Amino acid sequence: MKHFFPITIGIALIVAIIALGFTLRQISLQHNSLTTDLEHRTMLLTDSLKESIRPSYISNATSTMQSVLDKFAGREFLLGLAVYDADGKLAASSADLPPALADNAAIPEISISSDTTDNDFLSVNGGKVFFFVSPLHQDEKVIGALAVFQKADYINKSINQIWISNILRLSLQLLIFFLAAFLIAKFVIRLPILRLAETIRQARSGGINADFEIKESNFFQPISAEITSMAKSLIKARTSASEEARMRLEQLDSPWTEERLKEFFKAYLKDRQIFVISNREPYSHSVSNNKIAWQVPASGMITALEPILEACGGTWIAHGSGNADKQTVDNHDKIKVPPDEPKYTLKRVWLTDKEVNGYYNGFSNEALWPLCLLAHNRPLFRKQDWLTYQEVNGKFLQALLVEIKDVQNPLILVQDYHLALLPQMIKASRPDAEVGLFWHIAWPSAEVFSICPWRKEIISGMLGADMVGFHTQQHCNNFLDTVNKEIEAITDFEDFSVTRENHTTYIKPFPISVAFTNSSKNDAIPKSAILENLGLTTEFLGVGVDRLDYAKGILEKFKGIEFFLDLHPDYIGKMTFLQIASPTREGVLKYRQFAEDVTNEADRINNRFGKDGWRPIILLKEYYSHKDIFPIYRAANFCLITSLSDGMNLVAKEFAAARNDGSGVLILSQFAGAARSMKGALVINPYSAEETAAAIHEALTMPAAEQQHRMQKMRDMVKNYNIYRWAAEFLKSLSNLS
Repeated sequence: MKHFFPITIGIALIVAIIALGFTLRQISLQHNSLTTDLEHRTMLLTDSLKESIRPSYISNATSTMQSVLDKFAGREFLLGLAVYDADGKLAASSADLPPALADNAAIPEISISSDTTDNDFLSVNGGKVFFFVSPLHQDEKVIGALAVFQKADYINKSINQIWISNILRLSLQLLIFFLAAFLIAKFVIRLPILRLAETIRQARSGGINADFEIKESNFFQPISAEITSMAKSLIKARTSASEEARMRLEQLDSPWTEERLKEFFKAYLKDRQIFVISNREPYSHSVSNNKIAWQVPASGMITALEPILEACGGTWIAHGSGNADKQTVDNHDKIKVPPDEPKYTLKRVWLTDKEVNGYYNGFSNEALWPLCLLAHNRPLFRKQDWLTYQEVNGKFLQALLVEIKDVQNPLILVQDYHLALLPQMIKASRPDAEVGLFWHIAWPSAEVFSICPWRKEIISGMLGADMVGFHTQQHCNNFLDTVNKEIEAITDFEDFSVTRENHTTYIKPFPISVAFTNSSKNDAIPKSAILENLGLTTEFLGVGVDRLDYAKGILEKFKGIEFFLDLHPDYIGKMTFLQIASPTREGVLKYRQFAEDVTNEADRINNRFGKDGWRPIILLKEYYSHKDIFPIYRAANFCLITSLSDGMNLVAKEFAAARNDGSGVLILSQFAGAARSMKGALVINPYSAEETAAAIHEALTMPAAEQQHRMQKMRDMVKNYNIYRWAAEFLKSLSNLS
């Protein structure tokens, strides 16, 4: 209905302009008619009075002439009479004639001098007066003039009445028009269109069966018939795809797709409900330009888990952090997402500023994050942060328990280090739940983790899960070493399990991935157009996509670029590096300082090498959606990832998935988990500016054939082990435990 008002207002303006034209014409005709009638009546009155006035005027019988004037002056619209001599001087006037009119010598002047009648309108004391002057004769000689003054206010009143009546009539007509247009737009047009759109959406999402039929009025019947036919064809295609996916279910070498994951879910998990719990929500709502808009927060976890929930449905429980999140949920704090095509439910948990500061900014990101990633930033352990961390984990538990109250053997996937205590809490409340915990970041050595004051509580919380997943086998080994050192439990290094208090937790590697796609609507966008949109004209383009996090090695990346330009000055002005750095954890002082350091370093290098409007580094400290980033991936000559410590780094896999042209070079830090599987990448030590510079030069000079060979190896890996396969293996391993 957003177009309803502009359209109806436009039509109303056209109608109003036409009505104004007719009103002006009506007023003109009415004015002319009333004026002509007034002139005619006044002329007849003047002629009749002249016969009574002239003898008295000639004989200078002033009293007789005055009585005649007074006798006629009191009539309906007659304001007064006046007699003037041959010189235009007032000879006599009726008693009630205003002096301003009677003494006005200009009134009889034209009539006396030209021996003709004269008339006009005057404005006197805010009123309208019509005068008519006729000369008096004796022996065909002008001896004076008789002036008749009529009240003419009724003409204006008549005109005003036309305006008022026409405006009222137009207003009533427009009101009826708006009401009729609104009812027609809503019930005759909008509701049928919404039903048709909902039918299309359900057909697209598999929510209708093959024997349905759209029944709309004759107005939309042709469209309804076409949509019915199209939807049935779509259902048949989906059914065929499901059958094919079911047939491929046990074929390990066949590609995993959304359809295959759905069939796997039906076959192995019997359509059990999935509950995902994480700190970060997959969609947040915020107010922008007085409108509520949504966005996907920058997070590798969301990139990985979103396709699973879209394929299998379920409920995602997360912290509602957007400033308009509360305005978009229902009475149960839920909303269907994705917003443009809902496929699963998002339930939001509300945290106070104090809770966010202690649980998220404090213990999660100033203690656990630097502890696990070993990114040369000292962890800060504060007791109050730890207490808040425990409280918030309990808050997530309460939100989950409400959702699984009537669910038998719920399947629960807890995500990451923010909720390390939650698995044990869940098992204590719902022993029948199957709980999987996936740790999205690295796990350090036992010696490093031992500096955490609450290490035993964290490990115990994690071991409440039936299965704990890490990205790599090394992380699994580190975790088992930590368990073996810190708590009393039976640690089995053969089947990688920990048994404690009659509960066994399995520790397994599941290298997470992305949803591989072979094509995109952005494929056809030429590189020149993409560079033009970015305001770039250089021959070579490098790209980096990271959160503004010190663990991502952005400062080291810039050092490598500076070293490259020092070694290869011929690339000055020819190569631009585009660094997309989305802000993150701005409530933490270290992150605010790091963002400032990154900006200063980019400015320093740009000031050193920049010339003629060219800058070697373009730093964009803003969020970019996958839709926006994928064309940039395709336009780049290389993608540079310099993580100092990273559980996986999905940007590496996204870059490979985007390059269906087979070209482009991935430069990847040896400290990113992805380096173990992305065999076609140029692997570097990001602490060495020389290695980074050499890799950039190798990428820019690499023959096309070698690029194709390397990229194909990486694309095959991402395609064969995509997020759907990751989900299937994780869910199958978890469900097999029971």
